[in-house]
Amino acid sequence: MESILARALEYTLKYWLKSFSRDQFKLQGRTVQLSNLDINGDALHASVGLPPALNVTTAKVGKLEIVLPSVSNVQIEPIVVQIDRLDLVLEENDDIDAPTSSSSAQTSASAAKGSGYGFADKIADGMTLEVRTVNLLLETHGGARRQGGATWASPMASITFRNLLLYTTNENWQVVNLKEARDFSINKGSIYVFKKLEWESLSIDLLPHPDMFSDAHLACSQEGSSRKDEDGAKRVFFGGERFIEGISGEAHITIQRTELNSPLGLEVQLHITEVVCPALSEPGLRALLRFFSGLYVCLNRGDVNPNAQRSMESAGRSLVCIIVDHIFLCVKDVEFQLELLMQSLFFSRASISDGENSKCLTRVMIAGLFLRDTFSRPPCTLVQPSMQAASDDILHIPEFGKNFCPPIYPLGDERWQFSIGPPLICLHTLQLQPSPAPPKLASQTVIDCQPLMVYLQEESCLRITSLLADGVIGKSGSVLPDFSINSLLFSLKGLDVTVPLDIGKPQYDSRSGVADFRCPFAGATLHIENLFFSESPSLVLRLLNLEKDPACFCLWEGQPIDSSQKKWTSGASLINLSLETSSHSAGMSSHLWRCVELKGACLEAAMGTVDGRPLMNIPPPGGIVRVGVACQQFLSNTSVEQLFFVLDLYAYLGRVSERMAVVGKTNRNMEVPNESLGGTLIEKVPGDTALSVALNDLRLRFLESSSGDCLGPPLVQFSGDDLLIKVTHRTLGGAIMISSSIGWESVEVDCAETENNLPHENALKLASDKKGPMSGNGYPHLRAVFWVQNRKNLHENSRAVSVPFLNINVVHVIPYDAHDVECHSLNVSACIAGVRLGGGMSYAEALLHRFGILGPDGGPGEGLTRGLEKLSGGPLSKIFKASPIVDELRDSRKSGNVEDEKQNTALQLGAPDDVDVLIELTDWLFAVEGEEEIAERWQFNSEHASREDMCWHVTFQNMLVKAKSSPKHLMNDERKFHGKQKYPVELVTVGVQGLQILKPLSQMGSLENGVGNKQIVETCGVNTEVDIVISQDDDDGGAQWVVNNLKFSVKQPIEAVVTKDEFHYLALLFKSEVESMGRIAAGILRVLKLEGSVGPAAISQLSNLGSEGFDRIFTPEKLSRGSSPSSIGFNLSSDTNGGIRDSCLESTLSSLEEMVLDSQAKCAALTSEIGSPEFSAENLRNVKKLSQKLESMQKLLMRLRTQI
Repeated sequence: MESILARALEYTLKYWLKSFSRDQFKLQGRTVQLSNLDINGDALHASVGLPPALNVTTAKVGKLEIVLPSVSNVQIEPIVVQIDRLDLVLEENDDIDAPTSSSSAQTSASAAKGSGYGFADKIADGMTLEVRTVNLLLETHGGARRQGGATWASPMASITFRNLLLYTTNENWQVVNLKEARDFSINKGSIYVFKKLEWESLSIDLLPHPDMFSDAHLACSQEGSSRKDEDGAKRVFFGGERFIEGISGEAHITIQRTELNSPLGLEVQLHITEVVCPALSEPGLRALLRFFSGLYVCLNRGDVNPNAQRSMESAGRSLVCIIVDHIFLCVKDVEFQLELLMQSLFFSRASISDGENSKCLTRVMIAGLFLRDTFSRPPCTLVQPSMQAASDDILHIPEFGKNFCPPIYPLGDERWQFSIGPPLICLHTLQLQPSPAPPKLASQTVIDCQPLMVYLQEESCLRITSLLADGVIGKSGSVLPDFSINSLLFSLKGLDVTVPLDIGKPQYDSRSGVADFRCPFAGATLHIENLFFSESPSLVLRLLNLEKDPACFCLWEGQPIDSSQKKWTSGASLINLSLETSSHSAGMSSHLWRCVELKGACLEAAMGTVDGRPLMNIPPPGGIVRVGVACQQFLSNTSVEQLFFVLDLYAYLGRVSERMAVVGKTNRNMEVPNESLGGTLIEKVPGDTALSVALNDLRLRFLESSSGDCLGPPLVQFSGDDLLIKVTHRTLGGAIMISSSIGWESVEVDCAETENNLPHENALKLASDKKGPMSGNGYPHLRAVFWVQNRKNLHENSRAVSVPFLNINVVHVIPYDAHDVECHSLNVSACIAGVRLGGGMSYAEALLHRFGILGPDGGPGEGLTRGLEKLSGGPLSKIFKASPIVDELRDSRKSGNVEDEKQNTALQLGAPDDVDVLIELTDWLFAVEGEEEIAERWQFNSEHASREDMCWHVTFQNMLVKAKSSPKHLMNDERKFHGKQKYPVELVTVGVQGLQILKPLSQMGSLENGVGNKQIVETCGVNTEVDIVISQDDDDGGAQWVVNNLKFSVKQPIEAVVTKDEFHYLALLFKSEVESMGRIAAGILRVLKLEGSVGPAAISQLSNLGSEGFDRIFTPEKLSRGSSPSSIGFNLSSDTNGGIRDSCLESTLSSLEEMVLDSQAKCAALTSEIGSPEFSAENLRNVKKLSQKLESMQKLLMRLRTQI
């Protein structure tokens, strides 16, 4: 029996050890001692189930001692193998196709494994292994060697186990005698071996890769450990650091074999109660992330052939699970401190291999995640689960993850399985190795996340972005080959992103660095529901409608799928942006103001190369690009404070983005330059591009400023339905065609009612005691000033189709070469139908004053001035800056580089040679409303559908504006054109049909007579048409426009019936409109700062256009010899207009005296009542009226100074 036992041990040792001979095996009683042994790496690789990309380069045993049981108990008691020190080195194999050496003894032993389950196998399976110290050195490359980045090489991990114990148990992981443990396999059809692994201490040290010390970038940074890169990050200096220390744990191992002892399955379930890393430096954290990235690349390399490292002892099915109850990671650096807490981390990797191909299913689940920044003051939580109620949904498992492989452990799921409900983050990934050729998917990934809360603290975000850019973001082709195709589905049920921003800090001011006002907002909150992102070449994109696009035939459903195609889709059911009010603001409590809300937002994109090469660059040069954006509803509530804050927030995010770009600069410099990015501009852009934007419901509300704890009343409300924008770009044989179209079904603009006592005495006076109707929320009703009345057109199938409000089509053809300039054409077609304009210039002027655009003196208001200053120094000012392409063109011109300038000739062709513009205005109506119309509308509470019947209005059925570069007939028939035309537009035709001026009708009259714009026939009104052509008869060669043809016609008799009172009212209304128009024009000139060029006299005439401006215009000052044309103003002659000036002065002085007396009386009354308890809201209204009187007095004083 002893000889049989010795032969069994010799058989086992030959399998595990290299160059083992019988002379080394000396049995001393029941003990065998061996030393300085080399373990067979192939046997260890196959038995442990290591990934194919890892090689066991070194496996040495210091001292090995075997303790045998008594001969009578050898069947029930285990053989104990004691090892004092085991050294292992695992290294990633870069050349995966290189053959691995295997000894003949290993081959013969492996062949014998499938001959049956004999005595030696039973003895080996029952052994107990005790190892005092296990030193494992793990070296992964992560693709860095192939890409040339020694500085960013993945660090090595030195893993140390102490007091490791591996022993055999029964199926319930209980220690029993070996015979009882083997009895479980009876009548099971397979041989099961259950083992339990325990260790007292686990330590992991991260060591710098040897290649790092040979890097030139590292050599120049050895001056000190505190040296930083340009972005302030400590990247290079890393001398090694302990990551984990003193972690205990256990593992359950299930080995399944066939009845002939051939390997069938291996399952390892490892459980660790707690992992604590109390203090990790910033360089250590960067090294840790690079290590995990390298390990990920090593495990998931798509160029691995499973048969390259597979031996006869490798199991066809394997499952490795790691469960960690709690993980605490603390990063402590001088200027950077983070705390990471994870609860219930579950990681599993299942693999099925047939020798040639393998499938790997990876699952990662996290029950809870908290990331805190403890360096900022006060400390803040950057990432945490949402405060919403936990979802009751069950765990979602994708189809490829269901029934992936038969279970290995025979008694069902282990007790360590993840069973605490839906996890916070759940990831499923299926990968095929080696990567198959299309149309098979090389990998499929599904990520599900429960609601999260994110706090974007600037410095922490920059550091985290730097960490991700350095170690986590992998390079293209490092995991999967370029020819492979993959799919990804990411879903997030909810996301709350908080962006803090203190406007009071100097660094957040967009221009001067010091805030000029106290902003009531402290930050913004972005709330997203049901966010998803999907990438797969087999996606069906409903929004893009690729099936009806002939250029995208390769992207049609049913076409072959390969790596030259990519499709994406992303969207969310709700996106809400709210502004957080400052708790320290006067009269305000800290809460959220809803600013912007999007419902049903969706983005789809599809791209493809034209030559079938893998799509590596986005967008593909010369390829096909289709992008579609759709939104069901867009709502916005914005005041002046909100607008300014959003601009500051946009500028803040822009600065943070620029700093993030600097953070990733070093990482980008590592990348190998892509040769496909070179070449001319034409070679870089896609050959066929299309972009579409669809918006079903648009609602914009501009609110009045409010200092209270609630939103102010709405001033302007803009609503629109069914907006569609399309832009296409196609590269033709010798030109580029850019076409765009805009379609809009209906639009409406409503404005708040304004007080009509404007600060000028000649305005049309309305009764100030009349109050408009109030809405349910206490705010006055809005007044429609712009709306659309869609008409119905009958098509051939007798279906009524609504005519859209706006329909614009533009086609621009740009040739590559400047010699083909005759092919440079522009075609514009626009149709605007059903427009209704209400109000008038007086109402528009009142709105401009109320909005703060115009001040009391007629110049730019304080709010507009402040807004322009912010816009000029804010982020929107970058829109008007030259793009990098234009800058390169300008630099090439300055440097005289002819080649670069020739490559961009398409950017300097000038005006198009062939221009065809058609603008059609159909069914327009202008309504001018005065005091009587407003009172009547308030009385009847009528809507804007019949407002045109209650006021004077102008309407026309059709207006056409045509502009062409080549007129059919010219004034001089003998003139011929040769080559490029001198002027792009040489013929302009303007025609109006159905022009009418209608007076208001009473309510009863309009109902009885049926007169209104809805009953107007197309043949009514005046028709005019004028042709204007360009003439080149000027000696100086300048463009001279002359009228070539004028048509005037009336198809129906015109009847004009106006009473004296109506005519007088119309004159007053016209005078008021002209005055308002002049003051608005003067204000616009002052806003644009053109008063110096126009002159103060012209500004004064525009401001008094209705009263004395006409007299000044028609009696200009005569030109004297000593005057110049630039100094001539339209001044009044003292001889002819002295009486008019005296009357104007008298009127101004009378009005001023009356206002002064009235103001004095009100001041006296307020002085006497301000101390009484009856001082109520009526007195507050008197104060408001007094303030308006004083503003009017200021206006009159300025006018008096101008007249004098």
